[in-house]
Amino acid sequence: MNPFGMLKIKPLFEQFCQDHPKILMFFGAAAGAVDKGSVLEISVKTSEGKIMKTNILVNDNDVAIFDELKKMLSKEKN
Repeated sequence: MNPFGMLKIKPLFEQFCQDHPKILMFFGAAAGAVDKGSVLEISVKTSEGKIMKTNILVNDNDVAIFDELKKMLSKEKN
């Protein structure tokens, strides 16, 4: 991803977190529970009722991302 794209999305993400504060609490809790072999599932139900789902089997690289997320979220609490 383009670094400038990341800068553009930052304020949008901050607003998203303000609008939905429980999402960071969820990711904080999940980051501490996710390990290699865990399955992450994401689903979206559209306003028309259509459901889209996907999942991934967590690997070592994914665990590293969750570890960093856990560190970032714990710093925000302090």
